[in-house]
Amino acid sequence: MKPIYLDYNATTPLDPAVVEAMLPFLQKQFGNPSSTHEFGLRAAEAVQLARVQVARLIGASPEEVIFTSGGTEASNHAIKGVVFARLTRGLSGLLSRLFGQRDTHVIISAIEHPATAQPVEYLRRFGCRVSIVPVDRTGLVDPEDVKRAITRDTVLVSIMHSNNEIGTLQPIGEISAITRSRGVLLHTDVAQSLGKVPVDVDELSVDLLTLAGHKLYAPKGVGALYVRKGVTLDNLMHGAGHEQGRRAGTENVPYLIGLGTACDIARDSLPEAMFRLRTLRDRLHQRLREVLGERLVLNGHPEKRLPNTLNVSFLGHVGGELLQRTPGIAASTGSACHEGKVSRSPVLCAMGVPLEVNAGAVRLSVGRFTTEEEIERAAELLLTAVRSPARA
Repeated sequence: MKPIYLDYNATTPLDPAVVEAMLPFLQKQFGNPSSTHEFGLRAAEAVQLARVQVARLIGASPEEVIFTSGGTEASNHAIKGVVFARLTRGLSGLLSRLFGQRDTHVIISAIEHPATAQPVEYLRRFGCRVSIVPVDRTGLVDPEDVKRAITRDTVLVSIMHSNNEIGTLQPIGEISAITRSRGVLLHTDVAQSLGKVPVDVDELSVDLLTLAGHKLYAPKGVGALYVRKGVTLDNLMHGAGHEQGRRAGTENVPYLIGLGTACDIARDSLPEAMFRLRTLRDRLHQRLREVLGERLVLNGHPEKRLPNTLNVSFLGHVGGELLQRTPGIAASTGSACHEGKVSRSPVLCAMGVPLEVNAGAVRLSVGRFTTEEEIERAAELLLTAVRSPARA
């Protein structure tokens, strides 16, 4: 039997409807959208429809959507694009380059995905100052910490909408009220939350937003960046004038069709999906708690988190070793065992989680194709592994 898949936060399988929509563009409809003949025109129309579908899901205008190769590229474009646009702008930028002045400042949280944290670290090479705001024991950012961190040189705040390990949802609306009052741009990564909870760029009041196809039952290798009208970015990819001149490279038409279709499916199924995912997640948590009691610790906010995400620590166990003893489940953990040593999850470390709790953490994330029967079976398998002696 195949393992029970409980790693939907890592990636999602392709929805059959997505595959069906992509197939014609992998076969007969192979045109280049930049071509002016019939093949190209059909491809261009399909790409524009996909742009509309993505925009519709996040409450944006189609012209505010830039297609990318995935979430990592989108976040890199947002972060580097803002900073480099500032560094090269007018007299201020010229003086900065001549005298090495540090006139750019970026703020992120302590639990950002590497796709955000690493581009920010890279920008330190160009004199960009970086502030990292902490999170509390549940993984929440305090908007007041963001407010205190903002200076006259702050050009961007980047806080993820939900964390990929613990699922905690951040108060982006409260943070955006602060950044707007100070004239600072706000970027958020919704790769994990899109399709699981409502995401609307105007309700969140963000300037830049990252999404990734493979978290949404679309293919790997496709994503998008929302750029609010009026926001200036330096280009990350240079070449011909694709994507309204903002992202060079021939469009990956089949994958864009897949992303657009996935967005339509997510939009139509969202309310029902939220309820179903939460029910499955809570049932799994309940089954484990019934047996383990206080030996099971919830990581993340008890209420303000993704409806599909259950990050729990099995006290007295190492999460990675526990999963190795449970081959019937495909899940993940923020910590890993290397040569007999346990490396702790940076996210849980930032939350101040004690070593024993951190070491025993396992992330169990349910999805569209998870069944009630799988939940019951997964609970049995995990409880059996907990009871079994660890391997020498």
